[in-house]
Amino acid sequence: MQGLIFSLLLLGTTAAPQQTPLAFLGEEVAPGEARQLEWHPSESFIGADVTTPVLVAHGPHPGPTLCLTAAVHGDELNGVEIVRRVFHEVDPQALRGTLVGVPIVNLHGFRRSSRYLPDRRDLNRYFPGAPGGSSASRIAHSFFDSIVRNCDALVDLHTGSFHRTNLPQLRADLRQRPVLDLTRGFGATVVVHSVGAIGTLRRAATDAGVPAITYEAGEPMRFQPSEVEPGVAGVQTLMRALGMTRKRTLFGDPEPRYYTSRWVRADQGGILLSEIGLGDEVDAGDVLGSITDPITNERSLLQAPHAGRVLGMALNQVVIPGFAVFRIGIETAADAVSSAAQWNGPSAWWDRVGTDWEDPDQPPVASEAVPRLLPPSPLSEVEDLEAHERPE
Repeated sequence: MQGLIFSLLLLGTTAAPQQTPLAFLGEEVAPGEARQLEWHPSESFIGADVTTPVLVAHGPHPGPTLCLTAAVHGDELNGVEIVRRVFHEVDPQALRGTLVGVPIVNLHGFRRSSRYLPDRRDLNRYFPGAPGGSSASRIAHSFFDSIVRNCDALVDLHTGSFHRTNLPQLRADLRQRPVLDLTRGFGATVVVHSVGAIGTLRRAATDAGVPAITYEAGEPMRFQPSEVEPGVAGVQTLMRALGMTRKRTLFGDPEPRYYTSRWVRADQGGILLSEIGLGDEVDAGDVLGSITDPITNERSLLQAPHAGRVLGMALNQVVIPGFAVFRIGIETAADAVSSAAQWNGPSAWWDRVGTDWEDPDQPPVASEAVPRLLPPSPLSEVEDLEAHERPE
């Protein structure tokens, strides 16, 4: 991951040996200090300020600014714990650069145990936002301009949605060299190639020149230590790779495993019962589960369309036709990933792509951006269509 690390570490080599105070959100954070600041995204219906805590650790030595965000969807809790643990285990006196943590971006949804904002909009479809738009668009604009644009890299923390669960994994546009470097710095993690739907925080940040990746692990509405642990280890490994800390972490093999993916969907409605688990390897034709009509007792089998690994799946529940049930990952060679990123080159890092949608319950749509600029490669032949899930 030499490209991004060299660029970010260069921030430290060209600055003075000692860090200067950080001006952030209207406050000043001294070198070697950790503080809780406040972001003011909106007002309540009675005109009272709604404040969101922002944690900032500013090291005494120059380095990159890494931003961690969680609970953009208010019912996704594992990321909240990841931010808490990473931030409070950092020694600001030994830190190079700055760590910014926003444990609960969507405080409105978090208070109501809801994925959405009070107006039922999905905040993660409105970035970078607009100052004169809808409530969601204004909140997104405030967050993006006040926080994201002041960072050098971003890790957005999520879980599955609507009674789905995810194997711990990264979602990343692997054709962007700085983004690819971030995934390599995370350590031995499953990485799914995904450009990102327009309006997501990850996509907007990358388009704005802030390399961003999404960490997905577990299911909503729960704190799951088994899903939190690899996230904490991955972020700490990334911080060390970026030169921000010197703490050694033991996190499996040094290289991640890269995947593209496809959803297997229900063809009939009924009671879903799975026969496989997260992380299982499957062959083409293997039975993944069954759907049974509760009235007629008619039963149909869900089979794997190709060999791969189960990266995400719906929990046992009642489903309707078309419901995204199993996400099957297809492993991609690391050299193919590197060649795709190298083809884009520095001048095309932030080129937008032509066709992308990542919702398991919506069809692909074409953006109004420039046509896709890709060489023939496994990353373009097997297109990943869903990174975030909004089944509605």
